Amino acid sequence: MQSRSDQRAGLVFGIAAYTMWGLLPLYWHLLDAASPSEILAHRMAWSLPVAVVILAAMRRWAWIRPLLRQPRRLALVLVCALVISTNWFLYIWAVNSGHVLEASLGYFINPLVSIAFGVFFLRERLRPLQWTAVGVGALAVVVMTVAYGKMPWIALGLAFTFATYGLVKKGIKLDGIEGFSAETAMQLLPALGFLIYLGARGESVFVSGGVGQALLLAGCGVATAVPLICFGASAVRLPLTVIGMMQYLAPTFQFALGLTVFHEEMPAERWAGFGLVWVALAVLTWDALRTARRARVALADAAARAGEAAAEQARAARIAQSAAPQSGAPQSCAPQAETAATEPAPAGPPPAGAARASAAETAATGPADATGPTP
Repeated sequence: MQSRSDQRAGLVFGIAAYTMWGLLPLYWHLLDAASPSEILAHRMAWSLPVAVVILAAMRRWAWIRPLLRQPRRLALVLVCALVISTNWFLYIWAVNSGHVLEASLGYFINPLVSIAFGVFFLRERLRPLQWTAVGVGALAVVVMTVAYGKMPWIALGLAFTFATYGLVKKGIKLDGIEGFSAETAMQLLPALGFLIYLGARGESVFVSGGVGQALLLAGCGVATAVPLICFGASAVRLPLTVIGMMQYLAPTFQFALGLTVFHEEMPAERWAGFGLVWVALAVLTWDALRTARRARVALADAAARAGEAAAEQARAARIAQSAAPQSGAPQSCAPQAETAATEPAPAGPPPAGAARASAAETAATGPADATGPTP
């Protein structure tokens, strides 16, 4: 069980991670002189050096050789790299094209899409409230389609790509920094090739945009890695239920930025769509908290029953040990025992010692259920 100081640190790291992810639109907006594809290429290219520094600091190299010997896992890493690259590009494009609100909607509905993926691909069974949340989320998409006059494809694209990323990563089984490093290693060469192509055509903002733009583009790697590190530090210190609730911080910040900083329109029908999504998330969160509480109670009851059974078993062992015959009787008693064996026993009550031995034998060989079930 984590100490309170660890839990407080986990909360700080988690809030920091989701806050940075929520405020990333401000960073991408500073780079609006560059095209979304160039920003993406720099994000991919500069992420690997940051990951290598982190791996060197943690001395985490042992996972690389086993991964290289497993083509299936490498193929899954490649799929993850492609899917997360698509997600990154779509998000950067949405922010710099004035669609921050719709991008936030994508990350709001992402948990619902992940649940649906669990049903269709992993054959997971949903509880009634989870079905309710998914149904309300689907209704929200219909309302938003009417509100936007078209399918909210940016939100759906972000939600489905990120849910696919999470689904595929379950088959890779690498920790956060290890998986991030493997993915960015596969992204590096295409990113460098594209950046060289832009430079050859004279279209690179990194070269022509001045020192400030160059530093901001190089900082894309840090902006990508630092929230991930904070998230990893939080995940090992907090229960998944707390992490699950904190994940809504990022789209909440994005939503607030879309309204207050980027001044995007929010007519009543869009409010209705967002409201339905928030209702679905509230139902999902309440169900998760209730299920987690029931699991903790069941675990505590099981531990208590196991403790009681162990105590009963120990008590039975002590009784059996005390009732066992003593080895090595005193030599002075041998003639008396031999005489007792050759002479007829006198009538009357048995000696007190024999009575005590008989009682002990009864206790040791009594009913089978007297000591309770063994664990």
